[in-house]
Amino acid sequence: MASSRLGARGQCLRLLKTRGFLLLKLLAAVLAVLLFCEFLIYYLVIFRCSWPELKTPEGAGALGAPKAPEPVLRAMFLADTHLLGAVRGHWLDKLRREWQMERAFQTALWLLQPEIVFILGDVFDEGKWSSPEAWADDVGRFWKVFRHPPHVQLWAVAGNHDIGFHYQMDTYRIKRFEKVFSPERLFSWKGINFVMVNSVALEGDGCDICSRAEAELLEISHWLNCSREEHRPRGCRDRQRLPASAPILLQHFPLYRRNDANCSGEDAAPPDEKYTLFKERYDVLSQEVSQKLLWWLRPRLVLSGHTHSACEVQHGAGILEVSVPSFSWRNRNNPSFIMGSITPMDYALAKCYLPCEDMVLTTYCVAAGCLMLITLIPTGLVSAPFHFGRRVLRKFKTM
Repeated sequence: MASSRLGARGQCLRLLKTRGFLLLKLLAAVLAVLLFCEFLIYYLVIFRCSWPELKTPEGAGALGAPKAPEPVLRAMFLADTHLLGAVRGHWLDKLRREWQMERAFQTALWLLQPEIVFILGDVFDEGKWSSPEAWADDVGRFWKVFRHPPHVQLWAVAGNHDIGFHYQMDTYRIKRFEKVFSPERLFSWKGINFVMVNSVALEGDGCDICSRAEAELLEISHWLNCSREEHRPRGCRDRQRLPASAPILLQHFPLYRRNDANCSGEDAAPPDEKYTLFKERYDVLSQEVSQKLLWWLRPRLVLSGHTHSACEVQHGAGILEVSVPSFSWRNRNNPSFIMGSITPMDYALAKCYLPCEDMVLTTYCVAAGCLMLITLIPTGLVSAPFHFGRRVLRKFKTM
């Protein structure tokens, strides 16, 4: 009797030990899948990205010496982050999307080491109607997601979700946005001029905010033209001289184009949307305002957002406009950002893709299926159907 009790007790201990080991294995597998999908995958995907190389300048410097290379500015361009707010943002949606953007941005900072980051509008999703308390919460979450070292500059232009469309925007919302980022419309770094355009205010209807925005751009145009002159005219002598390079234009709304029919690439608009005509002053700027910007500022490159899809368009005398896709899984399955190597006279651009959302979800589903099989195999529930099928086949063979 005593020996049978001891045997039963030993069998129970072995069963508990087996189940304990199985539980530990399952826990380790779950942690490994979480680590891969929420951390490592960002490093594996973004590690493949590299800064584009500029063409080596030809010619020679003084006394036939090789021409000194110009300093290169490494810039990241993001668009349409759409941080969710208090009204439309479910807590789980906020957690998932913001975690994805935070991991992507922090990984890109660590691996790529950019010097400057631009966000091309629609930083927030509900800035057009958020209360002061909700706005303060959104801003706090933004700086958590997009925190960066002091030596990295971060600039942003306003989008329609930040300050509202033309019929919604007011001075209060614009000032609130500029207090978080910067009211500057023109700044220079490493000999490169950047013009930050409030494209939402370029309605062209003569409203007070629109008139002020156009007056600012005319002032910038005059300033840039003064810097292009070798011998400064009388009206330019009281101005600080800017670098003589043509500016890079940064804005939320794209310049006018009929549709995305000529856009290509895996992150272009879907086929059923490509041929939909854009509405002026809603999807893109009007033809008139677009021509004014190109004529006033004479940029060498334009970067915009808003459409959530990628596109490259040539305007006028070979001026390239790049529409940057959304940075968030909420707006597209395959987010990306643009990397730019820029000098005062040249630039080179490359695209860096982030992990696809469906790839992460597929990894979770496959891992869940495998873990379920591992759990059920010791119970015999998985093998029972196979044994039943084998018995049925044997019966058919003997008949």
